[in-house]
Amino acid sequence: MSQTITIDPVTRIEGHSKITIQLDDAGRVTSARFHVTQFRGFEKLVEGRPFHEMPSLTARICGICPVSHLIASAKTCDALMAVQIPPTAVDLRQVLNLAQILQSHALSFFHLSSPDLVLGMDANPEQRNLFGVVGQNPELARDGIWLRQFGQEIIALLAGKRIHPAWVVPGGVSAPLTADRRDAIVQRIPDALLRVRRTLDWYKQIFGDFGAEIRTFGNFPSLFMGLVTGKGELEMYDGNLRIVDATGRIVVDQVDPRTYPEWMGEAVEPDSYLKSPYYKPLGYPDGIYRVGPLARLNLIDRVGTPLADEEWAEFRMLERGATLSSFQYHYARLIEMLFCVEKIDQLLNGPEILSDHVRAKADPNRMEGIGVSEAPRGTLLHHYKIDRKGLMVWANMIIATGNNSLAMNKSVYQVARHFVHGDRIDQGMLNRVEAVIRTYDPCLSCSTHAFGQMPMRVQLLAPDGEVLHELKRG
Repeated sequence: MSQTITIDPVTRIEGHSKITIQLDDAGRVTSARFHVTQFRGFEKLVEGRPFHEMPSLTARICGICPVSHLIASAKTCDALMAVQIPPTAVDLRQVLNLAQILQSHALSFFHLSSPDLVLGMDANPEQRNLFGVVGQNPELARDGIWLRQFGQEIIALLAGKRIHPAWVVPGGVSAPLTADRRDAIVQRIPDALLRVRRTLDWYKQIFGDFGAEIRTFGNFPSLFMGLVTGKGELEMYDGNLRIVDATGRIVVDQVDPRTYPEWMGEAVEPDSYLKSPYYKPLGYPDGIYRVGPLARLNLIDRVGTPLADEEWAEFRMLERGATLSSFQYHYARLIEMLFCVEKIDQLLNGPEILSDHVRAKADPNRMEGIGVSEAPRGTLLHHYKIDRKGLMVWANMIIATGNNSLAMNKSVYQVARHFVHGDRIDQGMLNRVEAVIRTYDPCLSCSTHAFGQMPMRVQLLAPDGEVLHELKRG
């Protein structure tokens, strides 16, 4: 008899969601869906507000990565004002964005995913957490805490506070960097490089123990999208878009992000509040693509910093074409952390980084603007329309996590089909279904936070509603 398994909520991610898995009469998986149960209403809430408020307003979309929305929103406002911001302001925004990516990647790898890697997918869920990592591998845990703190401290030193800073403004930033704050960051760079490289060495030693997961965690052909420089290097702040296919072949290159409505469609699934963007020339849902660390490292010609380039060359040896397994988001995340530290060091040692010319001021000169940057989880796009008074009349935001919506659903189905069978629920099986979502590091919340342990109840039901098996957590 057919059965439905519901995992509610999905744990160790940012935000609230659930997974449903449908089994046929023989106990085989026939479908699996990832449902985002939170509603994001910011696109309507901002209507009528002055456009210059948008960076601070949209930063409240997410308490995990407010800097990402600050950057994308401020770039959109720059476009509305039709200004070219001072070069020092560009560099300072880049440093802030890199620090955000560094701290967010540290949160994802060390706090949310390392329990699966250190303790094993089948470990007791009561021990499979950060405290379990501290007991099993204290050096790894300390490095993770230190690296996340370092990224947050850079944000605070630049922007005044770690969460929801108001330093990034239309036209640049609100205040220059001082020498003492720059030096406080630069002097910690060697320690940061040591800790990231040590973690990379550890990961490269252990990921071979997860062969079944690598083969089944979102291991399928898709497109990959992200920003690149004019030389095809990794770009987190500016640049144009590149899309490659599963073989690594470039599909389109140096695409102006402002043209996104011409080639990007947005679908809405009936069972989720998360939008599902797709590549229009291939249609829906065949135009599935992935963004974020794995995608970015699949589509570039080189990273652009010495140590990260060495690691990227080794990473690209995993496959003859693009690396398809979403399990290797972990690997890519660590390489990007190395890049972030190196790039921050380069930018802070620039000759004009302490210049006090950090903002261009102007009234709105255009009625429409688009801003794109790379967030920790992938390409982030803001698109605004204003009236002649500078008030918002329309907004569209394609959140980084949303770009991976179709891929996450396909990944959940692939993992469930491989690991779920029969009439018993196994903790290791449930964790693998959740773990494939954690590889994407989805951020589903609108500054929503949970205190303490989130409860989970999983029931296996017969068609008549009889509870065949139940597991509880929390």
